[in-house]
Amino acid sequence: MSAKGYWISFVIGVSAGATVALLYAPASGVRTRKRIGRSIDQGVDSVNDSLNEAAEYLREQADSLSKQAEATIKRTRGKVEDVVGMASDAVNSVAKRVHALQ
Repeated sequence: MSAKGYWISFVIGVSAGATVALLYAPASGVRTRKRIGRSIDQGVDSVNDSLNEAAEYLREQADSLSKQAEATIKRTRGKVEDVVGMASDAVNSVAKRVHALQ
C-alpha cells in the first residue's frame, strides 16, 4: 500500500473513532448528531484533500515520464538515422567498387 493509501486509511480511522467517541459522550442527541455531522464533513474534506494531492502528484509524474519518453525517442531516432546513413554510405561504397570492377 502506498503512503497516500495509509494516510487515507488513517483519516478514515480517525473519523470512525471520533464518531464512536461522540456516540458514547454524555451529550444530547441533537448535539451529538451535529458533532457527528461536523466530524464526517471534516473527514470527507480531509480525504478529498488527500485525493487532490495524490492526483496532482500523479499528474506531475505523468508529465515527467512523458518528457523523458520524448527525449528517449529523439535520441533513438537520431541514432537510427546515423546508423542508416552509415549503412547507406557503405552500400554506396560497395556499389561503386563493384561498378568499377566491371
